[in-house]
Formats: sequence, C-alpha cells, structure tokens
Amino acid sequence: MELVVATGNAGKLREIRRRLEGIDIEVLGMDVFVDLPEVIEDGDTFAENAAKKAQTIAAATGRMTLADDSGLEVAVLDGRPGVHSARYAGEDADDAANNAKLLRELSAVPPERRQGAFVCVMALCLPEGECRYFSGRLEGEILSSPRGDGGFGYDPLFWLADKQKSLAEIPLDEKNGISHRGQALDQVVKVLQGD
Repeated sequence: MELVVATGNAGKLREIRRRLEGIDIEVLGMDVFVDLPEVIEDGDTFAENAAKKAQTIAAATGRMTLADDSGLEVAVLDGRPGVHSARYAGEDADDAANNAKLLRELSAVPPERRQGAFVCVMALCLPEGECRYFSGRLEGEILSSPRGDGGFGYDPLFWLADKQKSLAEIPLDEKNGISHRGQALDQVVKVLQGD
C-alpha cells in the first residue's frame, strides 16, 4: 500500500515516516511526483487546511494521502499564531523569524501566563474524496529564549514542565510518543492497520 504525505516540510515528513515504520506501507513524499498543484492554506481551521491539502494531492496522484495542519496556540495571544504558525512573521518567514516574532509579542508576559498548546489535525483522504480526521494536542509553556537544537518550528520555545525540557531537547522517537502530531498519527496507524 502507498501513502502520499502532503507536506513540503521535511521535519514533518521525517516524523511521519519514522512513526509509520514497521507497518506494511510505502510512505511517499511529494517530491516523488511532478507538476503537483500548489495548495493555498487559506482555511480558517486546521481541519479545513488539512483536508484541502489531502484532497487535492490525493486527486492529483490517485493515491491515498495524509496531510496535517498544525500549529501553536498561545492563550494570552487569543490563540495566535494558530493556523498561521508557519507564516507568522510573513509568507516567506523561516522558523527563526517566526520564533523571534513570537518572543517579541510575549516579551512583557510573565512566565506564569505563557501557556500554549501545539495542535494537530490530520486528514487521511482517498482519491475519490472521502476523508477521515484525527487530532492531537500537547500542552506546554512558551520559554523566553530557545533551548535545544532538535525538532523544528517552535519546538525550541515549547517547554514541557513534566519533562523539564523543551520539545527541541527531546529525541525524535520520544517526541513522536507525546507530541500533538504523534497523538494524531497513533490514530492514523490504527486505521491503516485495520484496527
């Protein structure tokens, strides 16, 4: 069985591939295909964006496709950056620019008010258009400066009190076991295995 993962984010693809190791499925990145349509993530929710990506790529490749939309929601910022997490500092922003903007916005916020959550919604879609949805959520706090060099995105700023580490300081396999994406992927794996 083949599964296309509809993401241009190498970190996400690596995490998903690692989690799906050991089950009888070939995970394909979008780089395997030519002339795939560009998908504009203009939905108001993580679910809308995930479905749009998965449905578009499934139709274009003729293969079952998994897409996620995920991001960081910060309570004191009314849920921002939310669905705009990947482009928080602008359309062409990188992780460093996004992190810098978040830190600027939180510069006057005391540690006890810096709660945040990583949220993930995954859509698993067939070429005919049928989709199933899976979600995960990881609660934490936003640090005042980055820690660790693993992970990607906001991981260096996301503090897990029970681990006494940032998400960027946790090995990938352990991260996959607790993360928002890992939680959603656990549900996907059960479906792919027919459970």
